[in-house]
Formats: sequence, C-alpha cells, structure tokens
Amino acid sequence: MRRLSNAGWLTGALACGAFLAWMDSSPGWDDTGVTVGLVLVGSAAFGALRPSWAWAAALAIGAWIPIVEIPGTRDFGALAALAFAFAGACGGAFARRLVSPREPPSAR
Repeated sequence: MRRLSNAGWLTGALACGAFLAWMDSSPGWDDTGVTVGLVLVGSAAFGALRPSWAWAAALAIGAWIPIVEIPGTRDFGALAALAFAFAGACGGAFARRLVSPREPPSAR
C-alpha cells in the first residue's frame, strides 16, 4: 500500500477546512451543530492519519472558519472552530495511538 505524502495529507486537510468554511458561510446555512460535528470528524480523521501532525490538521481545518467569518461579520465566536478542531485532531491522534502503538509492549 502506498503511503500518503505529507503534501497530499496537508492538501487534503486544507481542502476539507476550505469546504467546511464555504459551507458554513453559505447564505442558507444556519446549522452550527452540523458544522461543529464535521469539524470534529474531519480533524479527527486527519489527526488519526498523522498523529504527530495533529496540530497541523487542527490548524488546516479549523482556521478557515474564523478567517472567512471574522472579517465579514466581526463574530469572534468563530474562533471556537479552532478549539473543536484541536479537540478532534488530538482525539483522532490519541485513538490511532491506542489502536496501533509504535512499540510493542515489553514481555515480562
């Protein structure tokens, strides 16, 4: 199986974040709960793919919403997207490390 390159992984995370920001800023969209859930799930997936880069997944996905929302609406509550992205990315990285630890446990 071919491994995903770092550039491909980062491009995917940035595209996911851009899509979520576009969806959240759409005129007819008013469902914050779904947006929060998608930010959590998306960042968890990318955090699980690269546990050591979970922080980058959180920034790549979660930064788009404040970047798009704050200049137009002056709503600084959009910064909460970063908190949810970090929670999701760290949760995904933690789950990945639970499922497939790097070192096997020592036999005693």
